[in-house]
Amino acid sequence: MTDDLFAALRLRVRGEILRNEPMARHTSLKVGGPADFFVTPADREDLRELMAVVTGTGTPFFVVGGGYNLLVRDRGIRGVVISLARLAELEPLGGERIRVGAGVTNRELGRFLVNEGLAGLEFLDAIPGTVGGALAMNAGAHGGATLDRVEELVTLHNGSLLQRRRDELEYGYRFLRLAAGEIIVEATFRLEAGTARKIESRIEEFRAHRAASQKVGYPNAGSFFRNPEGVAAWRLIADAGLRGVMVGGAQVSEIHANFLVNRGGATAADFLALTARIKDEVKRKTGTSLEEEVRIVGEQ
Repeated sequence: MTDDLFAALRLRVRGEILRNEPMARHTSLKVGGPADFFVTPADREDLRELMAVVTGTGTPFFVVGGGYNLLVRDRGIRGVVISLARLAELEPLGGERIRVGAGVTNRELGRFLVNEGLAGLEFLDAIPGTVGGALAMNAGAHGGATLDRVEELVTLHNGSLLQRRRDELEYGYRFLRLAAGEIIVEATFRLEAGTARKIESRIEEFRAHRAASQKVGYPNAGSFFRNPEGVAAWRLIADAGLRGVMVGGAQVSEIHANFLVNRGGATAADFLALTARIKDEVKRKTGTSLEEEVRIVGEQ
């Protein structure tokens, strides 16, 4: 089946197609086994062609953004992993509105905001990853959330492009409900006019804050656990005496206890074992159940 699928992909997809591609090359944790296929469509229409092949053959698929907030198991991912890196349109629409492709990085968006004199999404610049990923998890910081600035979201589902206003979306804290198989393509944001100097100053402020509090020095996936209501996950982990604890090459950061870091040579199994230990210890010592914020995918 993989040979037939490879032939179909090469026939119909114009973008890059990699076979048996290690996901460790595409995740910020630097772990993860191979994807059967890692495909980067050339543009929106190429994505539609790719999805026609995938759905027509019944092949499982998984969309990856910048590889942050993601842990891929050591046996990898069966089927097709889709990167939207080339869906990187950035277009001013007038009236403090912009159109942003899912593959645009948050840092690229920050530079664009400064150049265009548009305020309201400065906090995203300090969050690693892509706009598509930020939309999918409603990323936020410093009182701002990505979807709060969305005017319209465009997704691809069952071969059709869907356009929805923000009030038609179901979303909340670090959450956006999408249908199974629905892929974020782009979003239109409504922002506010501002001066380049003030916008850049806010971006630098947010970068400095992140560097001071979260510069852990090793590969990581950002905050690993969600904050339970009324308490910070890092405090629960630290109070349980787990700061600096290691399993194989995976460690609870000594700088920020809600960051799990790759000290070198770590495997996904190391991170999964460390995750289980943290959850057990925090539950036993505090009575609080932790839930992963990082998405865990791949073959068991």
